[in-house]
Amino acid sequence: MISFILMVNKQGQTRLSSYYEWMDMQERVALESEIIRKCLSRSELQCSFLEYRGFKVIYRRYASLFFIVGTKADFDVRVKGIASDSDNYENELGMLEFIHILVETMDRWAGSICELDIMYQLEQVHFLLDEMVMNGYVIDTNKSNILRSIDLIEREGSKNEGMFR
Repeated sequence: MISFILMVNKQGQTRLSSYYEWMDMQERVALESEIIRKCLSRSELQCSFLEYRGFKVIYRRYASLFFIVGTKADFDVRVKGIASDSDNYENELGMLEFIHILVETMDRWAGSICELDIMYQLEQVHFLLDEMVMNGYVIDTNKSNILRSIDLIEREGSKNEGMFR
């Protein structure tokens, strides 16, 4: 299960954050700043996975944006003896592939996705993300299905005979 998704620029400024489990606001701010600092300080030769404060963090850099996905860290079943519902066995490579599909979908929607697209069309980006992830689980990765609903919203919003015009 995905715990959070962050989109951050090279200066460490959060451009989008989406959390799928409850976290106190002060804890969110502290966690975000620490994870962003860790991800930005790593070199391109280092692995794109790290574990930090009970989270498995998977990140990838595209141009000037970092896409960061956080899941619960795996716990060793041998130590505890039995597996519980709280164990998480998310595949890091699967999460990297999800990040890539997310970026490809955003590229198809906005041309070449950049920081300004996220800042000025934040509602559409959240909607796009909500079409792909629901309650922390990836539900759809088909670009055509995701973009069809966004296209319908944009088409209805541009009509002159709209209900509120």
